[in-house]
Formats: sequence, C-alpha cells, structure tokens
Amino acid sequence: MSGGSFRHPDELARALDRGAVAALAAAETAMRHSAKALVVEVQRNASGRPGPRVVTGRYRASWQSEVHRAGPVVVAEVGTSAPQGRRLEFGFVGVDSLGRHYNQPPFPHLGPAVQGFGPRLAQDLGRTVAEAL
Repeated sequence: MSGGSFRHPDELARALDRGAVAALAAAETAMRHSAKALVVEVQRNASGRPGPRVVTGRYRASWQSEVHRAGPVVVAEVGTSAPQGRRLEFGFVGVDSLGRHYNQPPFPHLGPAVQGFGPRLAQDLGRTVAEAL
C-alpha cells in the first residue's frame, strides 16, 4: 500500500482493499513455501535416528503438504496417509488388530520439525505481509 494522505474515506477504503488482497496473496504464497519446507524437514527427520530408519523410502516419500484458502483464511496441512505414521511418531505398546504384540518406542520426526518451524513461519508470514502492504 502506498503511503500518503487520503482526501476521502472511499480513497482510504480502496487502498486498504488493495493492500488486503496483496497481503492475502503474499500470505498464501509464503504458506505454500513454508509447508513444502516443513515437509522437507520432516523427511529429513524421518531419515534415521533419532527418527525412524529408512527401509524402502516409501514412508518418507509419503509426506505431503496442501494449502487451502477460504476467504481471508489460509491453512496449510502437512501429513502422511501412511498407516505407520502415528506409530512411528508416538510409539506403540500393545497388541495390534492382527494379534501381534509390540513394544515399539517413539521415533519423533514430525513434532520436532513443527516445534522448530513455528517461529520461522510466523516471522516469514509477518515479513511477507508487511512487504505486501
């Protein structure tokens, strides 16, 4: 949004609308980049200890991101559809649906990535929106 004075409330309203559209588009772009970077970090963490070991690479490759926008809200989802994801992240002690007994420790890979990524995402979004305005 360009600086300056406004002689009429309608001028100010139009300038704010333009700034809001630009800021929302910039936030969506920043969110897409950040979500992809988070996937890369999770995949890195899922490449051996302290995270899970790589056997075939399919689990690591199953991590994806999607960004959705509904009005002024931008949401990024990062996850996997692999059935072992929850068990690898949190561990599992007990009997599974096939009757097998497990005492599997957790191998956190998503949690540590999200913890380190939150402050960076907030900073990136703030900077991106400020630049758009």
